[in-house]
Amino acid sequence: MEGVRHRAAEGIQIAAEPGVAATGNCSRRVNSGPNSIHRRPRRTSRGTLTACLRSPLPLPASLEAAPGTPDLTKLPWIERPAGVPYFVTSQGEPWTPIGQNDAITWPELEGLFRQRDLPGVERHLLHLRDTGVTCLRLMLEYVQGNHRFLERPAGRFVPAMVQLWDELFRLCERVGMRILLTPFDTFFTWVRWQHHPYNISNGGPCSSRTRLLVCPATRNFIKARLAFATRRWGSSGVIFAWDLWNEMHPAQAENQQDAFAEFIDDVGPFLRDLETELYGRAHLQCVSVFGPELLSSPAIADPIFRHPRLDFASSHFYETGTIDHPADTVAPAVSVGRLTRDALSHIIDQRPFLDSEHGPIHSFKDRHSTLPEAFDDEYFRHIQWAHLASGGAGGGMRWPNRSPHVLTPGMRAAQAALSRFLPLLDWPRFQRRNLNEEISISGAPVHAFGCADLRQAIIWLLRPTLGAAVTNRGRTLRQVDQSGEAALTLTVPGLTPGFYEVVLWDTRVGRELKRVPAQAVAGAGLEIPVRFDGADLALAVRPVECHEGEPG
Repeated sequence: MEGVRHRAAEGIQIAAEPGVAATGNCSRRVNSGPNSIHRRPRRTSRGTLTACLRSPLPLPASLEAAPGTPDLTKLPWIERPAGVPYFVTSQGEPWTPIGQNDAITWPELEGLFRQRDLPGVERHLLHLRDTGVTCLRLMLEYVQGNHRFLERPAGRFVPAMVQLWDELFRLCERVGMRILLTPFDTFFTWVRWQHHPYNISNGGPCSSRTRLLVCPATRNFIKARLAFATRRWGSSGVIFAWDLWNEMHPAQAENQQDAFAEFIDDVGPFLRDLETELYGRAHLQCVSVFGPELLSSPAIADPIFRHPRLDFASSHFYETGTIDHPADTVAPAVSVGRLTRDALSHIIDQRPFLDSEHGPIHSFKDRHSTLPEAFDDEYFRHIQWAHLASGGAGGGMRWPNRSPHVLTPGMRAAQAALSRFLPLLDWPRFQRRNLNEEISISGAPVHAFGCADLRQAIIWLLRPTLGAAVTNRGRTLRQVDQSGEAALTLTVPGLTPGFYEVVLWDTRVGRELKRVPAQAVAGAGLEIPVRFDGADLALAVRPVECHEGEPG
């Protein structure tokens, strides 16, 4: 913990225009039990927020909360093409989110605070870019301790934190790195609620953490935070998208069944309208959910995956046992394939889907165990390929859950290998559907993960045989057996009859192995004979140019 403390009066304060009060609280007494259901709060009106300086201390001109930042306008924005479940830049180039979760207090970004090591942070971002990383997922505040609150007290923005984000946006713009940005660290806000500035006991607006999503006064502060952020940094294409609320949970809304949709209906248009007013366009929006909660609260699937005001869908893959506490590197991949397929089944408009958090959280947080590096590298690589091949955008975004809290060199190499594979597909025209259960296999046993449309396909094959066991803190762990050769024939349904080229890809080293011809026949599908060494193989299927006498 840093020894720096901030005076409550030091900061940049938001003042609301009429109709959007930035003060007040929801001080009525509440029942916080799991079955507590209260009436739906009145929807607050929307309005344009203006930022103003309120500080007894002089601040650098760079900290003035002026709308737009002239030097943050060069990087193209990220957009979603109509009817296509992937992303493009505003210049029409394909763009895929490859990256992980990071935090402003973790080792690779901690040099931002008070400009302690900006060259080190820039070197890190350059390294990420050079290994194929395109995006980081970050929270505007990360409050595991008491020295990174964005507002303190509520409504007053801490100058050192504003400066931190100024520097990060400047460096990301220079490097070409984008951010999936979410306004709150909801986990530590929940578990350390007694310390949070939004707590009414600390002068904040909210009487209980169980009312974070439904308290009208708190809603105004949430809008004010988003308004401040987009006025200051929203002109930049560094923002890939807004995750309007990290891990929406019924407990944050007094278990009100309609609270998720009401929050999205209110906060989403407010932010979109403001950005459109400021910039003539708006950044993409999503909300995220702790994946296992979908099992106990199935009704929340509708706003998470299908809400008409959101641009794409996101979930956090923390399945019990297989993903959050893995014993081998096959079961997590199989789970990711199934969870991705299930997520896509909820989506009815071909919006993109991505897992924006996953990792061995139970192993790390509850069992206090960091997975052995070789095992974790393979677990990581298998998850990202299962996600991509099953129809997810990118490889998913790992929460490190390691000590120290960073990805390993092997994971960076896996991201680079995935990024080199991406140009093999025509993403802006890939209207995929999941085929994990439709691809048929004859020959060697493998798990098949795949998606396709009428003219393209991605397939990833994983052999199920496990190798020798290793012991980690008394627990047996197994990776995939890399020995031997697999020979099989795949049949992929649904492709237009004609001739195709299949690129076989080594996922471990990130290089093309060879290309094989294949033909799709009406009613029979596309047959692909495959022979490979090792544990897994990726395939990119694409049509060949028509030749005289051949079907198109």
